[in-house]
Amino acid sequence: MSEAQKTTHTNQDQQNETWFSSWFDTPYYHILYKERNDKEAQLFMDNLTHYLNLPEKAKVLDLACGKGRHAIYLNQLGFDVIGADLSENSIAEASKNSNESLHFKVHDMREPFEEKYDAIFNLFTSFGYFENDDDNLTTLKAIKNSLSDYGFAVIDFMNVNQVIETLVPEEVKSVDGIDFHLKRYVADGHIFKEIDFEDKGHKYLFTEKVKALTLQDFESMMEEAGIYLLDIFGDYKLKKFHKTESERLILIFK
Repeated sequence: MSEAQKTTHTNQDQQNETWFSSWFDTPYYHILYKERNDKEAQLFMDNLTHYLNLPEKAKVLDLACGKGRHAIYLNQLGFDVIGADLSENSIAEASKNSNESLHFKVHDMREPFEEKYDAIFNLFTSFGYFENDDDNLTTLKAIKNSLSDYGFAVIDFMNVNQVIETLVPEEVKSVDGIDFHLKRYVADGHIFKEIDFEDKGHKYLFTEKVKALTLQDFESMMEEAGIYLLDIFGDYKLKKFHKTESERLILIFK
């Protein structure tokens, strides 16, 4: 699981910093996850935009876009794309790819956009980060309120059942000469990943934390938010969702 939340940092005084102001804004986050599969991500975007039958030059929002890899490819497919993320560093990096139909902005996903979009994509488990569970419902409402009348939204989340079943408690991942010691566990309805490493004489410890939201959890929140759940898929090829076997939980709604 390469997605995450609240962070602590061993050589910082501010131990109560929220996730968005530390881990996602460090270069180490991008080093650890640099090997993400771009071909798989592009296949997903191809399948998704075909399934949604988006019109030419549709207005698409990539919500929690990181450095913009999905947004950039969506723009190459011919869509008018906005990438939004809370990490200023990620947006600064992503903005190097801006053009007339591709823009990036710093934005809190709990806040709706004034502009309305034909499609809103929240990809790669970029949901369930918040300390306050109510913020998850607030985010869903914000997404709904940012859609055009005929727009669709997509949340690509982990399949919690499968993740917990196959959780690797401890491993070491070496990237760019840094040994990342990873420890994973489940507690208090969340999936945690502790990331412990040393670089240039400094020791670091970050903790990713994601709410272990099941399909039933999403269905309950969506009902409360007045959202209509249209379809559910279990992988990036848009195969049917299977509770115990599917790698992903992909929700299509409006």
